[in-house]
Amino acid sequence: MGLINSKEAYPVFFKTRWGIHTFKVKFPIDVLILDSEYKVVKTVTGLLPGRIFLWSPVYENVVELPTGEVRRLKIKTGDKIFLVPEKDNKAGK
Repeated sequence: MGLINSKEAYPVFFKTRWGIHTFKVKFPIDVLILDSEYKVVKTVTGLLPGRIFLWSPVYENVVELPTGEVRRLKIKTGDKIFLVPEKDNKAGK
């Protein structure tokens, strides 16, 4: 479900192919599409509510982020993303 019906944006990782929509998301988000090695293959920044974002079905790893995070963290195609489960993340982010 990603950030659908959430009151605020926070990082979410999930698997899906083809695309996502933001029909019940109340705010813009940034999105990363990752390959099987968690390298960024596609990004979108500021995806507005009520939109559809599609990509090649070869990729299934998706990260939704608060808008501005891709720019703030300087994430670009080819970067490797390291996912840390929330319970293991000492900073709570």
